[in-house]
Amino acid sequence: MRHKESKLQQMCVKYFRYRYPDEIIFSIPNGGNRNAITGALLKKEGVLPGVPDLFIAKGNSKYHGMFIEMKYGTNTLTEEQRKVQKKLKEKNYLVEICYSLDEFISAVDKYMSL
Repeated sequence: MRHKESKLQQMCVKYFRYRYPDEIIFSIPNGGNRNAITGALLKKEGVLPGVPDLFIAKGNSKYHGMFIEMKYGTNTLTEEQRKVQKKLKEKNYLVEICYSLDEFISAVDKYMSL
């Protein structure tokens, strides 16, 4: 399942970079299995569980930027993800959850037109 979500995210990033070549999108690789040493180092470096997968670094008159949580199939948000998303929304960031390339395109194109 993880690789299918990864492939979906790769397609979404490819679309964004093609459609908006002068804008910035980047991934926030919080997930995945790591050994205990790497996990401890990342935590000390500031990795925060629940942070969405992608960030679009473009603000507008309504939002400071856009976070996107990628999901595949029947995956749902974790409690940590719900808490982080709530805090991000309170700080005027748009947060979207996308299960497909079409959902991503629709959400991103709408946001970029604001």
